[in-house]
Amino acid sequence: MKAYELLFFVAPSIDEESRLAAFKRIETTIAENNGTIDNVDNWGKRKLAYEINDMTDGDYTLIDFHAEPASIEELNRILRISDAVERHMIVARTDRD
Repeated sequence: MKAYELLFFVAPSIDEESRLAAFKRIETTIAENNGTIDNVDNWGKRKLAYEINDMTDGDYTLIDFHAEPASIEELNRILRISDAVERHMIVARTDRD
């Protein structure tokens, strides 16, 4: 398995239940593909570099995980169709393999 990190943000106005549901869906997708979550770091509300969808702030979460490279496409698909997740980025961490 390879090491990855996922950074995503949701609208700060979203309720806590929806934010947790989005995280749970990510966690489930990683687990279903035999991946493991190493660390979850909730950064909280941060100012965006530029306005996205009329938002100037976002509620950020960083997830460090290990997964098979083939499962990353499924995780990307889940994140793209999620209404709660505004933007996301998955990066391979070769220094943590």
